[in-house]
Amino acid sequence: MAGAHINQPVAEIDIEELRFSLRRPRSLFSYGMSLLTGAATVAALLPLLSVLYLLAKKGLQGISLATFTELPPAAMAPGGGVGNAIVGTVVIVFLATLISVPIGILAAIFITEFGPETRVASAVRFAAKVLTGLPSILAGVFAFAVVVAVTGGFSAPAGAIALALLMLPTILLTAEEAIKRVPPRMREAAVGMGATPTQVVSQVVVPTALSGILTGVMLAVARAAGETAPLLFTSLFSNFWISRTSPQFLPKTLSDLMKPTASLAVIIYNFSGSPFENQIALAWSAALILVLIVLVVNVGGQIVASRSSNP
Repeated sequence: MAGAHINQPVAEIDIEELRFSLRRPRSLFSYGMSLLTGAATVAALLPLLSVLYLLAKKGLQGISLATFTELPPAAMAPGGGVGNAIVGTVVIVFLATLISVPIGILAAIFITEFGPETRVASAVRFAAKVLTGLPSILAGVFAFAVVVAVTGGFSAPAGAIALALLMLPTILLTAEEAIKRVPPRMREAAVGMGATPTQVVSQVVVPTALSGILTGVMLAVARAAGETAPLLFTSLFSNFWISRTSPQFLPKTLSDLMKPTASLAVIIYNFSGSPFENQIALAWSAALILVLIVLVVNVGGQIVASRSSNP
């Protein structure tokens, strides 16, 4: 029987029928859709490339060492920089990260490991998804009512709370998905070795999902760094260093934080509408610096994500 199967004649294949030809309807449709997809990809990249080109063209003209080390200039005054705004942005985003990361990760661990089917978990997921579409200005209004109105002044912590509210859903939902991707067999192996639920989470689940969690954190940081509206209601702006006693350095005391704080997003907003050329030029430079910061953070997040998906 085996020999009979081997000796059966093989059907001849017409090579000409397999060759690509635009005269065939399917080939023509496939070629047209490929062109359309490529054109759509180029169209999607054009706005980004245009923004980067414009920022590089106008922003690089005013970039110098003074841009990073000096205070904003007065109207028509030569020189000046955005050093205090860079420091203020770093401080506010850092405080927002300290607030949002522990809450987001712990909430993600609870809704995936300890109570995935409970009503509390469903409520947390629903609230996080609603917060993803929250207008940033409403986060600023909330922080204004909770912090600024209570403390009686604009401050870096008020801005951090507003940004943390915007960062929280991204961190929570991303961490949840990263934890869900941990293979069940790893949990089962840890339980089989006698590990408690807390040990399983702290020593197996979180370390395995750490790359995905860090990706969410970086994406949230990148979004927070570019927000303007919440900071107008909370940290406002300042023409001075965040620490009066130690210029160009981070705050030393709590009183350094509890006062109006400069940020790159707000200085761009303030100076872009100025009638003075020196302040407009500085706004372009500040915009370029902010875009580069956000770009670096996003690229870092993509690198971490690629490493987590291809271990």
